[in-house]
Amino acid sequence: MGLVLIPIGMYKATVDNDIHFNQLEKESKARIKYKKYCSHCGKEVSSADIIKGYEYEKDRYVVMTDEELERIKTKKDKTIHILQFAKMSEVNMIYYEKDYYAVPDTGAEKAYELLRQALLAQKKVAIAKTVMGTNEKLLVLYPTKEGIIVKTLFYHDEIAAIPRTVPKMKLDENELNMAKMLIENMTKPFVAEDFRDEYQARLREAIMKKIQGQEIVAVDTSGPSNVIDLMEALQKSLELSGHPDKGSQKRLTGTA
Repeated sequence: MGLVLIPIGMYKATVDNDIHFNQLEKESKARIKYKKYCSHCGKEVSSADIIKGYEYEKDRYVVMTDEELERIKTKKDKTIHILQFAKMSEVNMIYYEKDYYAVPDTGAEKAYELLRQALLAQKKVAIAKTVMGTNEKLLVLYPTKEGIIVKTLFYHDEIAAIPRTVPKMKLDENELNMAKMLIENMTKPFVAEDFRDEYQARLREAIMKKIQGQEIVAVDTSGPSNVIDLMEALQKSLELSGHPDKGSQKRLTGTA
């Protein structure tokens, strides 16, 4: 950081709760497995037999050992070094990749708290770098009420261009006012605990039904909605809410 060294540990901030399927052979239902083998002799190899090689010419490799990769790391590479500070609003959300909890080591709590509170008071984040594996990662240290989140960022040249330009349409004032009314009516504090993956719940239920020999029945047999008139779609949303002059909390998605 330049002023103080704060020893921390980094811990994954998310867990994978998704249902994962295995690939099976269609007839036997046996598990499909992938073997690692030597392209020269055809022998199957274990992880202990595999080393890292960089192809610098066609079929010519230079071998790099883990010890050599570690040797080229500087002391700075082994720390999260802060480069600058910036306003939270200046970091475009598209750059965010993964989140980690930054937890101070024993004895570093006061320095950690000093940084957290100072950042939070000024609504700023720290822009930093570190080496993770064989990549130098750009980071944002993001202060929260509970602690500091380390967010890894994509570099600018890793962000794909927008596939096509979205035209700026001339809007009818009545449509815009009605859309604002919908947004206003649906606005309330965000509480993360209020949301869950409903499709995964239905998927688990469907899997249990198949295990028990039951048939999977379609939960929605209605056709696609292709409402062309935006004003009509907005009006329907308002009417369905029971408040003709207010917005609706449902049915805005997919109506235009």
